[in-house]
Amino acid sequence: MAFLSDTLARVKPSATIAVTNKARELQAAGRDVIGLGAGEPDFDTPQNIKDAAKRAIDAGKTKYTAVDGIPELKAAIVAKIQRENGLTYTPAQVTVGTGGKQVLYNALMATLNPGDEVIIPAPYWVSYPDMVLLAGGTPVSVECGIETNFKMTPAQLEAAITPRTKWFIFNSPSNPTGAGYTRTELEALTDVLMRHPHVWIMSDDMYEHLVFDDFEFVTPAEVEPGLYDRTLTCNGVSKAYAMTGWRIGYAGGPAHLIKAMGTIQSQSTSNPCSVAQYAAVEALNGPQDFLPEFRKAFQRRRDLVVSMLNQAKGIRCPRPEGAFYVYPDISALIGKTSAGGTVIADDETFATALLEETGVAVVFGSAFGLSPNFRVSYATSDAVLEDACRRIQGFCAGMR
Repeated sequence: MAFLSDTLARVKPSATIAVTNKARELQAAGRDVIGLGAGEPDFDTPQNIKDAAKRAIDAGKTKYTAVDGIPELKAAIVAKIQRENGLTYTPAQVTVGTGGKQVLYNALMATLNPGDEVIIPAPYWVSYPDMVLLAGGTPVSVECGIETNFKMTPAQLEAAITPRTKWFIFNSPSNPTGAGYTRTELEALTDVLMRHPHVWIMSDDMYEHLVFDDFEFVTPAEVEPGLYDRTLTCNGVSKAYAMTGWRIGYAGGPAHLIKAMGTIQSQSTSNPCSVAQYAAVEALNGPQDFLPEFRKAFQRRRDLVVSMLNQAKGIRCPRPEGAFYVYPDISALIGKTSAGGTVIADDETFATALLEETGVAVVFGSAFGLSPNFRVSYATSDAVLEDACRRIQGFCAGMR
């Protein structure tokens, strides 16, 4: 009898975490490594949020809480979604989890049966298909290439829907591409979804506040109220508030789904960290004046990276609408040989050779379901980004 489960054989370790760990290991060994694989802001958590956590500790708010969130945080989430997204939920329609990842996972675990299909536009966040597999469902990846700026078209969505489709996972702005759907583009997708009442929508809005150039963020249930009763609107404090390690995610949706997700959580982690929940209350209710500064810095870095990568031989880098990633295409480099003698057979080979020959760590595109590309996180200083991009330019210039 095998010790490890068959379920484990269906999934892979997170490629983004693996790249980040590899970069740290090389740095610890004394190598000059620049890690561009991390999916988190380099800014510190704002002081008012940290102070709220300290007050919670001093007030003894260190015990178990309600499984899916304290009333104060649920109230703050209800107010946030009403204020910023125009959607009305009650506290019974809100859940809080240990990071956005757990919220998505709870929903999939609570709803998927064997044979149920989940449509996932590719490139996708690395965890989407594996979470579907862990929950017993079938991920249906739909490649959305550079020719559509990595966005799904209505025709692609229509073609992917079958009688077995249970969920459509929507992520805008996107990890890994930074691509954001305009209101018109999203309305075209929601028109398709209105014709298929058995399909639920899981909207991952984690990068909502990190948008550039006057881009207007919209979420599916906001642009099409007819989808309200079958949409789970997911978000969290990790990215916008530089709180990745605090592990607080949340969602609003139909009460019966929220209750089922709470049942899953009650038998896994129970409540999220009590202190982090009180910090999240302050994040959502407190001053938001740091957000424009965060956006300004990320937009400047985006422009720097897009410009420098497009100057690299064989690289084509679209200009994203949000998040803090770019997803360059390296089709022109496949089959070439690096200065170190590596034949670039695919984007994984490219990323490995880039790390070994220049010390720049990026995540290869096949991890996100669309190749040949790689993902760069520009959530680091301008000086580090300039150095990294110069190294990438040199690496590409040495191809033959």
